[in-house]
Amino acid sequence: MRIKVIGGGLAGSEAALQLAKRGFEVDLYEMRPIKSTQAHKSDKLAEFVCSNSLGSYDITNASGLLKKEMEILGSELIKLAYKHSVPAGNALAIDREGFSQAVTDLIKNSPNVNLKREEIKEIPTEDFCIIASGPLTSESLANSIKSFTGEDHLHFFDAIAPIVEKDSINFDKAFYAARYDKGEASYINCPMNKEEYDKFYEILINAPRIECKDFEKDAKFFESCLPIEVLASRGVDTLRFGPMKPVGLIDKRTGEKNYAVVQLRQDDALANLYNLVGFQTNLRWGAQKELLQSIPGLENVNIMRYGVMHQNTFINSPKILNAGFQAKKKPNLFFAGQITGTEGYTESIAGGLIAGINLSRYIKGENLLILPQTTMLGALAAYISCPEHSSFQPINSNWGIVAPMEMEKKIKKDKKLKNKILADRSIEELKRVISQ
Repeated sequence: MRIKVIGGGLAGSEAALQLAKRGFEVDLYEMRPIKSTQAHKSDKLAEFVCSNSLGSYDITNASGLLKKEMEILGSELIKLAYKHSVPAGNALAIDREGFSQAVTDLIKNSPNVNLKREEIKEIPTEDFCIIASGPLTSESLANSIKSFTGEDHLHFFDAIAPIVEKDSINFDKAFYAARYDKGEASYINCPMNKEEYDKFYEILINAPRIECKDFEKDAKFFESCLPIEVLASRGVDTLRFGPMKPVGLIDKRTGEKNYAVVQLRQDDALANLYNLVGFQTNLRWGAQKELLQSIPGLENVNIMRYGVMHQNTFINSPKILNAGFQAKKKPNLFFAGQITGTEGYTESIAGGLIAGINLSRYIKGENLLILPQTTMLGALAAYISCPEHSSFQPINSNWGIVAPMEMEKKIKKDKKLKNKILADRSIEELKRVISQ
């Protein structure tokens, strides 16, 4: 018996590896480089497209707890992410080239996985299959999915931040620091006074954008990945309370508090490349260059990759999937990754992990692994499969979807302590489920 996994991104790679280590033979289909996408730059598997960060690894953070749960469940890609991490304070950021190459090598060297470089244009009819084609699903396959689901696809638009060369940054102005000195001082910070910020803001709100096509006019942006120009349109101080907030970032050379700060995060293992945190954008490239070079410390910066915006596709999961990522009307078909409406790199890997485990269990005649909503992954699965959604939109892992717990009022006011209690409960529950 051979299983088809469609899509060699984070979710598809994880799903294929989960099935392979359980003894199944897997055909993993990846259309690149035969057919490219709007955002990918290479033909490697599990390529990080936007940011290179998987979010915090602290279990009092929702994303950190999700990673811990995935470690306990045996995620293969999380292991590689830690192996190819780069300094990023409390966040798990990776050398995206090294990570993708490692995943590609692991897949190619797996005796149970056959990597096929071709486009799948239709949902396989009789085979056991996981569709993890991602937010950039090809038009042909998207139409097949649309026909299968009987539902129109939903769309939102994702934007990518620019990447710059470290050697072109002016460290007479820029400085290394982590917010509140938490973790290693691995972020590069470009400080602004009020005059500099006002000039930057004026350039930003007047900068020309890449014109959207007709079908993109009513674009729905995912809230946590809004283009910086969209954020700026909400008010002059929006950025100073968002991606450019100066709180907790002090240049120890001067001791001065800044009006705004632009942060840059390491993007590769050699620390030659840095991406601008929260600077996803759809500005024209000439406007991006003018904007970035108006930032103190980036006056002569070399831009190695400009920001772009691309359309992301996801299914109406509450009507299509159960909490095991299985299609309700076609039990031999599972979906995984961002196409299910789980937004974020960590969440994509998690979806592939559960889909791989559950397809294996389904074939063996076992009950699907449905995690309790006291766990972050169980809560995420429950959210995307809840039939009561009236208007389903993609979501990251967050504490708001986790089952509540009775606590004293004083504990509820201590956010970190509250989250630690919820995280400990989750880990205990997950270990109990596994032991059973």
